[in-house]
Order: sequence, then C-alpha cells, then structure tokens
Amino acid sequence: MTAVCETLGVARSNIAERVKQRPSRARGRPPLADQELMDEIKTVIDDMPTYGYRRVHAILRRKARSENRPWPNAKRVYRVMKVHGMLLQRHTGAIDTRRHDGRVAVEQSNLRWCSDGFEIGCDNKEKVRVAFALDCCDREAIAHVATTEGIKSEDVQDLVITAVENRFGLINTLPKPIEWLTDNGSCFIAKDTRSLLIDIGMEPRSTPVRSPQSNGMAEAFVKTFKRDYVSVNPVADAQTVIDQLPVWFEHYNRFHPHKALGYRTPKEFLADKTRQPSFIGSI
Repeated sequence: MTAVCETLGVARSNIAERVKQRPSRARGRPPLADQELMDEIKTVIDDMPTYGYRRVHAILRRKARSENRPWPNAKRVYRVMKVHGMLLQRHTGAIDTRRHDGRVAVEQSNLRWCSDGFEIGCDNKEKVRVAFALDCCDREAIAHVATTEGIKSEDVQDLVITAVENRFGLINTLPKPIEWLTDNGSCFIAKDTRSLLIDIGMEPRSTPVRSPQSNGMAEAFVKTFKRDYVSVNPVADAQTVIDQLPVWFEHYNRFHPHKALGYRTPKEFLADKTRQPSFIGSI
C-alpha cells in the first residue's frame, strides 16, 4: 500500500482509514428479521411445545416451501431460540448402558413392523392402555387399539388385522411376508396371536428377554408420543384420551418430522417414495 500511495501522491493513513470505513456488501439472500423469525418459531412452539430447534426448523422449512419463499437455516433458528430461552434440554432420560448390536430399521417399507404397548394415566386415576403397529422403515404408525383394561391377545389380533387393511386393503394373505417384531408380553406371544400372524403371512419375531432396546424403534415411539402429545394435552379421564388418540396418531403421521427421514414426516416420506420413478433394466 505504501508504494501505491507514494505513486499517487496521497497519504497512506487516509487510504487505510477509508478502507476501514467502507461498508461490506451483504452476500446471499437477505435473512428474516429476528423478530419476524421469533414470531414464526413461537407459533410452532405454541402448537408443539416439546419440539427442539431441529424439528422447529423442519416445520418452518415446510411452511416456507409451501409458500414458495426462502427459509432460515437451522443454525439461525438455534441462535434465535437460544437467545430467547426457547431451547429444550439436551437429554431427557437416563443413559442406557445395555448393549445392543442389532438394527431395527430396514431399508424398505413393509419389510418389518414393530409393535408395543404403553399406558396413559388420567387425572381421575383411570388408565388407558394403547398398543400400536409401526413400520420400521417409514415410521408410520399404521394402526392402534386402546382399552381401559389390559391389552389382550384379542386386542393384538384386531391391531394386526387393522394394520394390514390400512396398508393393503381387504385381503386374506399378505403379498409377501412381513416381520412382526414385539417384546415377550403375553398378549404378543399368545398362541392365538401367533396363529393369526402366520395365517395372514406375517413372521413373528420377539426380542430377547429383558432387552427392550432390541425393539428400540417402538420404545422411541412411546417416548415421543408421551412427550409430544400426552404431556401437553388434557387427560381428564379415559374417554377424553381415547377420543384424542386418533387425532394424535394422525398428527404424528402427517406433521411430525423425523431425523431418520431427513426431517420429513412419515406421510411425506411415503409420498416421495411413490413419486420416485422406477427403472426396469434388461440384459
């Protein structure tokens, strides 16, 4: 810079000061104002208060795409939520030290379904027991049953039939075998349950004793369902819960983003799979 200034006959200090004061040009698309972004985040959190910044970002991205406009990146959503104290705690449970070397997830839909049951306690001390069927690829909760009594073999059989009908319509036998993964609960391993599974073309699979992590996808679903739906909605009595269950399951399938699905919902994932072109090659 000294040689240039001497050649031009200007003071070096003057040029250096001008360089410091020169405004930098903004690159890329203009970001949303923090207040505008915070308002959008609060709208999402008001509806789903247990969502972390990744799922909030997925909802904002989905909404922006539908409106054909830009969306903020995940890091900016994280920063705004952190500044305004809207982040969740990083961990919500104890660390599981039990070893599990298997893999529950599969690469295609309708290869393996998992099932489990859980209990919802109501404000009036009533209990609602729920059992569900979940696809281990697309994560869709295909069907559920609910009762104020214990889950029995008959309930699981109804669950299996409803799940098959929801995926394939009214059929007697599956077009190809599907694994049915459960724990060793009496309703799942009952003779009548296994007989129905085999008759309809399913392959019963049970986890090792005292190894709930071997059905980890179902366990994770239970945790998510209780956190994102049961804990933030009215559960005055059993009938209130049973009436809301279909709405909660529908919301989970249509609006709940999954990390394993690229923060798409089960329905979005299935729709994308359907739209993908299939190529048949010949030799």
